[in-house]
Amino acid sequence: MDLRQVFDDLVRFETDLWNEIDARLRRAADVPLGSLNVMLVIARTQACRVNDIATALSITIGGASQAVDRLEKRGLCTRERNPNDRRSSIVRLTAAGQALADRAGQIFDRELAARLAGPLSGSELGHLGAALAALRAATPHHEEPEETP
Repeated sequence: MDLRQVFDDLVRFETDLWNEIDARLRRAADVPLGSLNVMLVIARTQACRVNDIATALSITIGGASQAVDRLEKRGLCTRERNPNDRRSSIVRLTAAGQALADRAGQIFDRELAARLAGPLSGSELGHLGAALAALRAATPHHEEPEETP
């Protein structure tokens, strides 16, 4: 097994998949995939904080905060004081944000079905999902990459 080829195929597929779905969402719903991902985390997370978004999407807290800022400027979410922790805020989708997340989420689901479930059998898709989950679980998550000798 050529691990470099596996790596290249995985990374190139992810890049192509992201770019194609992002372009479709921008055309059909005027929302980039990165923003939709943030909105979907907010929608499914009770009392969502910026830290919850960062953790769910494996991005920095600063990156998550900037993503929330962009959504807030578009009127798609709000930040409210966290009654349990004055140092953080709760992020909630506005009605417009929820409507956009619902509409764009349907487009996203159709694209995933076409690009993942279309070419793969249910069994193959199950194996791919299990393999990716195992790889993610085995990968340490560090803020900064470790240096190699």
